[in-house]
Amino acid sequence: MIEERENSQFELTDALIEQVELCVETKDDKELKRVLNEFHYADVAEILDELDLDDSVYVIKLLDSETTSDILMELDEDIREKILKNLSAKEIAEEIEELDTDDAADIIAELPEDRQAEVISQIEDTEHRNEITELLTYDEDTAGSLMAKELVKVYETWTVAGCLRRIRGQAKDVTRVHSIYVVDKKDKLIGRLSLKDLIVAKSDHKISDISNSNVDYVFVDDDVEDVGKVMAKYDLEAIPVVDVNQTLVGRITIDDIVDVLKEEAEKDYQMAAGITGDVEADDSILELTRARLPWLVLGLFGGLGSVFIMKGFENVMETVPSLFFYTPLIAAMAGNVGVQSSAIIVQGIANDNVKGSLGSRLLKEVGLSLINGFALALLVVLFGFFIGQNTVESFAIAISMMSVIVVAALVGTFVPIILDKRGIDPAIATGPFITTSNDILGIYLFFVISGAIIGF
Repeated sequence: MIEERENSQFELTDALIEQVELCVETKDDKELKRVLNEFHYADVAEILDELDLDDSVYVIKLLDSETTSDILMELDEDIREKILKNLSAKEIAEEIEELDTDDAADIIAELPEDRQAEVISQIEDTEHRNEITELLTYDEDTAGSLMAKELVKVYETWTVAGCLRRIRGQAKDVTRVHSIYVVDKKDKLIGRLSLKDLIVAKSDHKISDISNSNVDYVFVDDDVEDVGKVMAKYDLEAIPVVDVNQTLVGRITIDDIVDVLKEEAEKDYQMAAGITGDVEADDSILELTRARLPWLVLGLFGGLGSVFIMKGFENVMETVPSLFFYTPLIAAMAGNVGVQSSAIIVQGIANDNVKGSLGSRLLKEVGLSLINGFALALLVVLFGFFIGQNTVESFAIAISMMSVIVVAALVGTFVPIILDKRGIDPAIATGPFITTSNDILGIYLFFVISGAIIGF
């Protein structure tokens, strides 16, 4: 049975933090190293999150670069940025040299442009330096910016025996060997090879005889979300990256895609909640205000629009006062149904599960909303019966609410699909946008339909 690590992230107690702070204060480097070496680098990163900046920088400078390079990758971006500001270009370069090229490029990209050039010039390994420089040339959110240059490739003309000798040198620079990629003499990707096939094959066999020509790949300019969809569809742990000539230039591993999809999900969640920009709870009041205020203004104008509509039906409310008390219910139902519909569509678009024509999708939504609307309308009629409300009024409110639900569902479905077809992130359709538009539309339909049924 594998022995579990004694210390885990769930045991990072205040006492431990105080112990680390005491070691830093007393400059007890030996004890500090002993304590931190008992923890995984991800746990050490969590410890540094709890320390003040000076103590965190002290720990980074104390530990060896092989350890601290991994710690830096686990730190919160804001904390990492502050720590890097307190390290010299030479010290950052030492950390960079211990990282894979993709992680190294990510850290350098976070630095100001003048410091980027300074740090890169301090990297002693010429090949590593050139590979990082190449990765920095790719546009953000493309496969090229996400890929690592470290991989294992073999030529189709090699024998199994020769291949085994040569890949040992390549594999030492690769953290985990998911696949061996087969290329021709021009480095064009032509297949893949599993370690199992390589090990069990006869030593005099050529690689072309045992390799699999069916290999999935992505281009350097492909969007990272598309890369994620390909890897999820075919359940891949890694995928090779090629240029326009199908020359093998790198690979993307599943851990990098998970990070990207997590960031995209957080961004979409914030947009759905009515927050623009990438913000966190620890950001300044000014940054949080900038992110939230635009959508709050939209909500304000939506509310004012509802007031304007209600004033237009003031005579109806004076004649049938009960309609006024149902307006919050209608607005809430319209907003909720719209958000439900749009959220499902946005999720389906993100997972590439929205199939068929727009007409068939809308028709399906109409059927669903009619069933839901009828059930809710029946409850409204029963409620009116129990409180002694006029039967005609109850049916008018129920029918108008049912109509509002159908329209809200159609808007919630139609808008994100159209936005996606026009190349706009459909996540902006959820939350305040759908809620506000359906509030206004729902209240308007409510008074029009109710008034028509009652006879005004």
